[in-house]
Amino acid sequence: SDETLMKEWKAGGPEVLWETSVGPGFAGAAVAGNRAIMFDRDAGRERVRCLETSSGKMLWENGTKTSYQGGVSEDKGPRCVPLISGNYVITLGVEGLLRCLKLEDGTEVWKRDTTADFRPLEGYFGVGSTPVVYKNLVIVNVGGKDASIVAFDLSTGETAWKAFTDNASYSSPIVARFGEKDLAVVVTRLHVVGLEPMTGKQVFSISFGARGPTVNGATPVVTKNRIFLSSSYNIGSLLLECDGETAKESWRDEEFLATQYATPVSSSTNDSVFFAVDGRQDAGRGTCSLKCLDLASHKVLWEESGFDYGTLVRVNKDVLFLTCTGELIRFEDNAGSFKERSRSTVLQPTDRGYRLPAISGGRLFIRDDESFKALAIGPTK
Repeated sequence: SDETLMKEWKAGGPEVLWETSVGPGFAGAAVAGNRAIMFDRDAGRERVRCLETSSGKMLWENGTKTSYQGGVSEDKGPRCVPLISGNYVITLGVEGLLRCLKLEDGTEVWKRDTTADFRPLEGYFGVGSTPVVYKNLVIVNVGGKDASIVAFDLSTGETAWKAFTDNASYSSPIVARFGEKDLAVVVTRLHVVGLEPMTGKQVFSISFGARGPTVNGATPVVTKNRIFLSSSYNIGSLLLECDGETAKESWRDEEFLATQYATPVSSSTNDSVFFAVDGRQDAGRGTCSLKCLDLASHKVLWEESGFDYGTLVRVNKDVLFLTCTGELIRFEDNAGSFKERSRSTVLQPTDRGYRLPAISGGRLFIRDDESFKALAIGPTK
């Protein structure tokens, strides 16, 4: 994020500007302008709500029925962060219902039942890979036979293309530029796949993942011509070199980084340097490490242990680390050593803070099992 943070926060942490109740689910908020989109569970419904970012006032609500009762996790979904593109809001429910709503009033434009249409095998935690929009297409990690990855027309919901065969993962697709070419990079259950985003033509497929009770959860990150992947469950990390026409393995390393689902974030000063959370949320409190990594040299620049699991967002020269137990830790974007600037408890310490935070207009949007909050972290707009 290129937001401007306050130089210092109060001793108790950033001020809570407003908060509202929220239902179960692991989906964080999506924010555009003065609108924040929430996606949660409300009894037998998956509910989409649009809130005014300045006040928390609800502007509209739209819900659909769901009967999902949870698998390995007791949480009943939804899992995927909503997606805002122009005047459209895209949601993907825990049972695979893909919907497009109007941002202005929540009116449904179209919907697709990806489970009925493509018959993917059910994952351990239901459906949990947030789609990505590229031009007029919505690209989804579906997991069907000959339809592992499916693109839908953003305006109509019609199938534009489908490709590859593998089960879905919990990693979200991205689109990145390599040389003169855009590629969709998708981590599936057992592979990382590169596709031409407008046609679905496969450019490369490389094994990544492991059979058995494992999950690929972190989103791939791209820096110049490098694609970096990491997963826990004895899988570890993989670095690829890609020129847009092919990809080759640079190195694999089980010990370098093994992150369960939190995506590494880049440094502001060196595009080869990344900060990451090493470990697993279900391993218990204080079992994870923060690492600063140099991908090009394949070195760990520093490591600080004793943390709970959580997610990272870099904001200019600072990194915000929101832990699953409700702490917000602010540390410097510094490749030389770990330098903590502040630490405060901002959510209930329930060990269930999986949800990704969002930053917009000087506000940090966070949620736990009961409340959705906007915190003042910079000049508000």
